[in-house]
Amino acid sequence: MAYKVHVVGAGTSGLIAARDIASAGIETRVYDQKRRLGYPPRASGIVSIKGLETLGIPYKQAITNTLYGANVHVGDSSMRIMAKKPQAHVLDRERLNRLCYEQAASKGAEVITGTNIDADRLDAMHAGGIIIGADGAVSGVAKHFGMGGITKYTLTYKAEFEVAPNDTKSVDLFFDNAVAPEFFAWLCPNSEHVVEAGIGIGPGHGNSRAAFERFLKMKYVAGVLNGAARLDGYASMIPMQTARRVVDAKKRVLLVGDAAGQVKPTTGGGIVFGGGAAMLAARTVVRHEREGASLEEYRMLFNKGYGTDLKLHALVSCIYSRLGAGHLEFVMNTLKTLGAEGFLSAYGDMDRPGLMLKRFFLRRAAE
Repeated sequence: MAYKVHVVGAGTSGLIAARDIASAGIETRVYDQKRRLGYPPRASGIVSIKGLETLGIPYKQAITNTLYGANVHVGDSSMRIMAKKPQAHVLDRERLNRLCYEQAASKGAEVITGTNIDADRLDAMHAGGIIIGADGAVSGVAKHFGMGGITKYTLTYKAEFEVAPNDTKSVDLFFDNAVAPEFFAWLCPNSEHVVEAGIGIGPGHGNSRAAFERFLKMKYVAGVLNGAARLDGYASMIPMQTARRVVDAKKRVLLVGDAAGQVKPTTGGGIVFGGGAAMLAARTVVRHEREGASLEEYRMLFNKGYGTDLKLHALVSCIYSRLGAGHLEFVMNTLKTLGAEGFLSAYGDMDRPGLMLKRFFLRRAAE
C-alpha cells in the first residue's frame, strides 16, 4: 500500500493526527522508535478536564486521580485555590498512549514501533506523501526539513514515591527561582498510594536531577514524603517556545505537539494544545487531499485557535523567571488581598488565560 500520510512519532499528538486522517479514509502510517508506546512516561499526567473533553480520547480508563485545585507556595506564603467541581485528571501516560493507539488503529491507521526514521527514510516518505512530525522536542523531522529548531527548553526530573498523600484532591506547586529557577516544583497525588515529586529548571541552571535532590530536602516536601520508597525517576526536556515554522506547504511537512513547541510555557503541559493542534493539522491534511486546499491553512488555524493563549502563557513565564523570591511573595500576597483565591477558584482556567482574563474584566464591569 502506498501511504499518503506518514506520522513520525506515536505520542498523543501523533496518534490523534493519525486517527483523524485515517478516519477520512486516507492511508496513514505512524512510526515510533520505541517498542513500548508511552514508556517510560517522562511527562507528568495532570490535564484539565475541559481540555481533555475536546480531544475525543477515551481517556477515562487512564485516570488515576482527580484534582479540584492547587496549593501555591512562594517563600513562607501560600495560597489555596480550590474549585467546587473537578478541574483536572491525573492520567497514566502510558495507558493514555495505549488508548490513543487503539483508537487510531481502529480507524485504519497502521502503527509501526521499534523503527528509527533516519534521513534516507524521511526522504523516501517525502517523495510520495505528506509527513507529520510528532517526534518530540528535539525533532528530527523539523531539523531534516529545515523548519527551525527549538532552542529554549526546561529541564525536568520527576519520581514517584510510595506514600499516601495528605490530600488527594490538590497539587502542591512551589514557585521559587532559588529552588526551581525559571520554572517550578510540584508534589502531585497520583493516586491514593503514590505521590509524584518533580521539578523544572531553566537552561544554564545546572542539572535537573541535582535540583530535584535539593527539592526533596525542603522541610515541607520531606514531611509529605516521610522517607517513602522511591519507585522510579526520569529526566526530560520541555520545549519553551513554538517552532519558527509549524508547516512547510511546499515540502508537505507539518509539525505537531512537542515537535512544534505546542506546550504551555507556564506549566509544561502539552496534551491539550498539542492534541488540539494535531486535530487542526489532520483537518488541513484531509481538506488538502479532498479539495486541494493549501496546507498553510494549518498555520492559520493554529494561530487563531491557540496563538493568543500561548503568548499569554509565555508572557507570564517570562515575568515570573525575572522575579526573586521576595518579589514573588509580594506579588502573591497582593493578589490574595485583591481576592485572587476566590476568583481563581471560581473562574481559573489552566489552559485558557485569555478566557480567564475576559471573565475577570466582565466581572469587574458588572460590579
